[in-house]
Amino acid sequence: MLRITELRLPLDHAPDALRSAVLARLRLADDQLNSVTVFKRAYDARKKSAVLLIYTLDCELAPGVDEAALLRSFAGDAHVRPSPDTRYRFIGHAPADFHAAGRPRPLVVGFGPCGLFAALLLAQMGLRPLVLERGRRVRERTKDTWALWRQRELNPESNVQFGEGGAGTFSDGKLWSQISDPRHLTRKVLHEFVKAGAPDEILYVAKPHIGTFRLVGMIEKMRAEIESLGGEIRFGQRVTDLHIEKREGAAQRIRGVVLASGEQIDAEQVVLALGHSARDTFAMLHERGVFMEPKPFSIGVRIEHPQSVIDRARFGPSAGHPILGAADYRLVHHARNGRAVYSFCMCPGGTVVAATSESERVVTNGMSQYSRNERNANAGLVVGISPQDYRQDGLHEGPVSPLDGIAFQRFWESRAFELGGGGYRAPGQLLGDFLKGQRSTAFGSVLPSYQPGVQPTHLADPGRPALPEYALAALREALPAFERQIKGFAMPDAVLTGVETRTSSPLRITRGRDFQSLNVGGLYPAGEGAGYAGGIMSAAVDGIEVAEAVATRLLAGPTPTRTGQSASMRA
Repeated sequence: MLRITELRLPLDHAPDALRSAVLARLRLADDQLNSVTVFKRAYDARKKSAVLLIYTLDCELAPGVDEAALLRSFAGDAHVRPSPDTRYRFIGHAPADFHAAGRPRPLVVGFGPCGLFAALLLAQMGLRPLVLERGRRVRERTKDTWALWRQRELNPESNVQFGEGGAGTFSDGKLWSQISDPRHLTRKVLHEFVKAGAPDEILYVAKPHIGTFRLVGMIEKMRAEIESLGGEIRFGQRVTDLHIEKREGAAQRIRGVVLASGEQIDAEQVVLALGHSARDTFAMLHERGVFMEPKPFSIGVRIEHPQSVIDRARFGPSAGHPILGAADYRLVHHARNGRAVYSFCMCPGGTVVAATSESERVVTNGMSQYSRNERNANAGLVVGISPQDYRQDGLHEGPVSPLDGIAFQRFWESRAFELGGGGYRAPGQLLGDFLKGQRSTAFGSVLPSYQPGVQPTHLADPGRPALPEYALAALREALPAFERQIKGFAMPDAVLTGVETRTSSPLRITRGRDFQSLNVGGLYPAGEGAGYAGGIMSAAVDGIEVAEAVATRLLAGPTPTRTGQSASMRA
């Protein structure tokens, strides 16, 4: 099979134009081409009056056509190559009597995207994992989440951050990432999602997404598959301690976990897929001496515009085209004070949601459904910070505690709660007022979507600012710069809602090339919480790789090749 890349056609091309373009590109007669499959479809909207579709295509030649000879004729063409083999291959499978000796099952702590795929892969390899999730089942969790949004009632153990499906369940459901993927593990993720009920188009659109409502049913189906293969998922099970065996002259190893109920579970292989908000668990790990270190992350606000403004700015006369859908954007500005300001987790046609997991703190995030048909577009506008920015000891040099980032987040989340007037309302300000340095008293043409509600205020009040001054200064400089890239971005009625603090984990539970903790054997830090992923797709891929590492030790299989991950990119 041959693969053609960068094949460009007009946005409104006829259905048969694709095959005709392939025949012309390969210089073939119609009877020499058996089939054409779309592997990926993207768009080029740089010229708004003539938006183009960009295809990656897999082409099956008719019997009797010499594929090797055809490839030789295109030897100098980088856009005609053999189709790569993207099939997933398991590193091994447990024999039928593997569990007969009563050995401890691999343990997965957390059931977000990373834990879900770690458990799924372990189950598919016959290793019958036991999953411990502190939150509730996804449908029960949905009720708890709506209780915060509508009744201002927070369940600290079941919310946007905690529960089956993880934080990704209440998000835009983005399924693209910038990770290096030489083994095509993202295809494994996409195929599993389609098998669980996702639309087939996620296999070929350049920026696939699912949306919250569809994710709920898919997660339930994937849980059922894990259980059908011998895995077990326990909800309402918060890990409060580790059993670590320390022997003189030997490396320490994990031997089990302790739950909040007091129950002790033996385990020799423990996957920590905690998510970026498991603050109490991070503190416990630090107290037990598990190696971790502080890492950079970002803080900022959510910004909302009418989706129509973004559509017109990005697509011009093609705005509203069904293939293009609701327009997104990606913006970066390097401010004079040395701070990088960038858009984060952009949600076309979505809503801003309350995402706190702790009492009397306000955290914002973005969410959308598959249709992306809500009135507003929203995105995080966040500013990069370093461990030196958030150190809590008052010093200017020396090591920073890995837990200092959590203290920093909590301070600004508590401040946001105060500025919002309590009841989990969020502080907000018109963009025009923010740039003028004046308090907002009411909202204009853009109505904020955040529930339980937004309190107009002054985000840069000198007495009680919503963010550090360096972050506010960088945002003030970035907004006019973004207007030059997207017309209407700095419209005075756009709404800024605070605060966005949980862009990524504030620490890294560092691991070695074997995916195990640097100082506790058998402990596998994974996903966003460990600082090795940034979104649904990268977390899922990391879960696959960690599952392979666990299986490698249990089955003595080949060592998996590590995929490069970006902890700063959340998809």
